[in-house]
Amino acid sequence: SLQEICFQMMELEPGILFKITGYIPDGNVSPIPRFHINVGKDEFNLGLHFNPRFNYYNDQKVIFYNSKVKDQWGEEQRDYHFPYSDLSTVSIIFEEKEFRIRLHDGYEFTFPNRLNLKVIDYIAVEGDFCVRKVDFK
Repeated sequence: SLQEICFQMMELEPGILFKITGYIPDGNVSPIPRFHINVGKDEFNLGLHFNPRFNYYNDQKVIFYNSKVKDQWGEEQRDYHFPYSDLSTVSIIFEEKEFRIRLHDGYEFTFPNRLNLKVIDYIAVEGDFCVRKVDFK
């Protein structure tokens, strides 16, 4: 894993937008880049797991979305809108009933707030993705 950035005890309330900007380095550490963004209460309770797969086993150019409760994964959703060879920005809007994930081409995917989270305490970015900045609005 190239790097991990983790924010804890955030207490972000519904309506917050956070935008993660970065890049996948050329000649990256692994021949097939992999990274994910986790958002939730803590590492064992995730309201949102965002996992783009460029070429992972049989999954090519697909984004996986999931949730996790007490370290148990939920039912994953897949989205085949994959507009990038590299990923530059991901914006996540936390709302009471759902997460809205906006990609840098303007495309938006909605994932339900399955854990009924009232606040976001935990954000982690892990893998072959160099984070340049994180903005909160």
